[in-house]
Amino acid sequence: MKITIKVAGNELHATLADNPTAREFAALLPLHVSMEDLFGREKAGPLPREISTGGPRSNVYKVGDIGYWSPGHDVAIYYRQDGESIPAPGIINIGHVDAGIEAFERPGALDVTIEQTR
Repeated sequence: MKITIKVAGNELHATLADNPTAREFAALLPLHVSMEDLFGREKAGPLPREISTGGPRSNVYKVGDIGYWSPGHDVAIYYRQDGESIPAPGIINIGHVDAGIEAFERPGALDVTIEQTR
């Protein structure tokens, strides 16, 4: 499934993964999320509720990955690689931004809208 991410006057497109976590995430759309900067590598913000943890977990990420951090019920979008691993229990990959990830390379919080692509 394709999704659209609106951030800082930009409209990015992303592709969701094929796993139970990504499907439950898609069921929440459209979403408005206030995302805080974490570690200078990702923007993360809370989902309105917990979603499935049925997708595969990983302690690594690629720039552009969209992940679900289950302990905090947060969605994270990774915009910079710092070589560090994700602490346990890791993230569940729910998608990947196709292009334009540099829109997230801004200091501080960002208001983000995520919706299914029409």
